[in-house]
Amino acid sequence: MTDAPLPRFPRLVDRVLGRLPTLPLDLALRRFITSLADRHPSLFSRLGDQAEKRFLIDPVDVSFGFLLRPDPAMPRLEAIKRDADGTIDAQWDARIAGPLAALVGMVHGALDGDALFFSRDIVIEGDTEAVLGLRNAVDDAELDLAGEVAAMTGPAAGFVAEVIRRAAPVAERLTGVALVRSGGFAP
Repeated sequence: MTDAPLPRFPRLVDRVLGRLPTLPLDLALRRFITSLADRHPSLFSRLGDQAEKRFLIDPVDVSFGFLLRPDPAMPRLEAIKRDADGTIDAQWDARIAGPLAALVGMVHGALDGDALFFSRDIVIEGDTEAVLGLRNAVDDAELDLAGEVAAMTGPAAGFVAEVIRRAAPVAERLTGVALVRSGGFAP
C-alpha cells in the first residue's frame, strides 16, 4: 500500500446513482448473494455463530451502503440509501466503513485491511470478532467480484465476462476502484 490517498468514487456518478430507486439494485444483489453462496458454500458457513450477525458495509463516498446477513441457509444483501444527514438508518452488529476503493480493494486482495485500519482509511465499529471472521472468510475465498457478477448471469457468463474484461480497465481508471482481482478473473 502506498502513502497516496485512496481515490474517492466520482461525485457526479454517485449523484446519478443516488437518485435511482434501490429496488433494481436490491434484485441484483439478491441474485448476486445467492450465486455467491452457491459458488462458495464455505464462505458463510465457516462464520459459525457470526453468520447470524448483520454487517453494514458502508462505502462513505457513495449514497448508499449494503447490509449483509451472511446466514448460510438464506444469505441477504441489500442496498440502503443514506439519510439527508449522510447516515444509514439500519440496525447492524458490525460496521465496516471507508471509501469504496478501499472496501473493494480489500475483497480483491489489492489492499491490506490491517494497513487500512491502522491508517484510519477504514473504520470498524461494533462486533470486531465478527468482522475478523468475515474478513478471514472473504480472504480465503479469494473472491473476484467481477467474476462473480459474470457467473451469476448463467448461460451469458462468457459474454458478460468478456464485456467486463474489456470495460474494467477504463472503469477502474475513472472510479479508482479495483474492479477485478489482480491476475484476472474467471466466471
